[in-house]
Amino acid sequence: MKTRASLAVAALLVTGCTLGPDYVRPEVPVPENWRRAEVEETGSLADLPWWELFEDPVLQELIRSALAENKDLKIAVERIEQARARYGFTRGALYPRVDAGASAGYLELSDERVGVPTGNSRGDVYALGASLTWELDVFGRIRRATEAQRAVFFSTEEARRAIVVTLVADVARAYMELRDFDRRLEVARRTLESRGENVTVARDKFEGGKTSEIDLRQAQAELNRVAAVVSQFESLVVQKENELSVLLGGNPGAIPRGLPTAEMPLPPAVPAGLPSVLLDRRPDIRRAEELLVAANAGIGQAKALLYPSISLTGDYGWVSQDLDGLLKSPARTWGLSANLLQPIFNAGQNQRRVEIAESQQRQALYEYELAILRAFQEVDDALIVQQKSGEQRSAQSQRVAAERQVLELAELRYRGGVASYLEVLDAQRSLFAAELDEAQAVRDELVSVIQLYKALGGGWSEVEPAGPELTEDPAPAPENP
Repeated sequence: MKTRASLAVAALLVTGCTLGPDYVRPEVPVPENWRRAEVEETGSLADLPWWELFEDPVLQELIRSALAENKDLKIAVERIEQARARYGFTRGALYPRVDAGASAGYLELSDERVGVPTGNSRGDVYALGASLTWELDVFGRIRRATEAQRAVFFSTEEARRAIVVTLVADVARAYMELRDFDRRLEVARRTLESRGENVTVARDKFEGGKTSEIDLRQAQAELNRVAAVVSQFESLVVQKENELSVLLGGNPGAIPRGLPTAEMPLPPAVPAGLPSVLLDRRPDIRRAEELLVAANAGIGQAKALLYPSISLTGDYGWVSQDLDGLLKSPARTWGLSANLLQPIFNAGQNQRRVEIAESQQRQALYEYELAILRAFQEVDDALIVQQKSGEQRSAQSQRVAAERQVLELAELRYRGGVASYLEVLDAQRSLFAAELDEAQAVRDELVSVIQLYKALGGGWSEVEPAGPELTEDPAPAPENP
């Protein structure tokens, strides 16, 4: 009976209990469906890996380069390694600590009665031994600290995934914007060439006495206006290339081109999936939850400081004045002791630690709930933008077709002498603006799919199957004057 009782006490001392609340995922209100979803979807656009969503081979290669060389992502990976080491450091406190030591020296003791040296208490002293120190985690302080560090470690992994999601979306968005600037620059250069021909025609008519000087000056003014637009887009192209270069982890430079925006494939359907799935898909939400787990464990860690701490200390070794007899039996020493420390009075500091930890846990809870609300907002916003951007693209295409007809009619009226050149000039300006707006509408529709993909938590998977190599070199960056 005594043996069993001793074993039970020893087991209690070693395992103990764990103070503080165990983590339970909090209940949050989740809508049954999105506002813009007509039917309940079981699939999600985020189920597609990024290499299947973005079918431009050049864009795929740019994303691969960014995932390999982006500096923000490299920093996130190092933070994971730091958190992993910190978790192992904290967890190591659960186990005994063993140290070894050796010493050699000269010792002289004085007589306690007269305070003078004694002849028998002087000489060389040699020592060799090992010590063991072990804090028994009776009330779970170390286990709660380990739990908190493990959650922080997991949060850094989720932070890396969040950076991957953002990086994939940013590279795709910047690439679409670059190809949009390329297209609008092409429209502007084509228009500039046309305006140059108009100036030549207007000059010939003015010199031939068929028109007034105002037609020539209006044509020249329109030529210079379009030339300014060309310069603006040339500048935007270079700036966007530099933005992409930094995302790719390289110095500013030219970016290869693939498909034009008008030929970029869009997914035939854009399902959003159920809102509840977002809680486990979005890495920013999962990171916020891991930080909530860590804050919850911090309460138990603080509460354990209100209770006694128990530690065992053991020593084993040899002490001798003769080096040759150091390891012999008479020189052997050993000791074993148990230490208990119970806080009695510290002006309420330990209780304040508990209150601080509880406040930090509530803050982490509110941040978790806020991350969910923001995620729902982002998805709902992205859904309406994606839906309406398609309508805008269709309307802009019809507008361009109508403006072309207006210009044809205006030129016929001008050549027939029933309209002034100002009517032709207005029609040219309207068509030019419509073509630029159409190009931007195409870009906006592509970007809206990217933003929805990001909002749904897609794009963080980095494991892709080996695909066929490119059979053609990607198109080089266009030269800018």
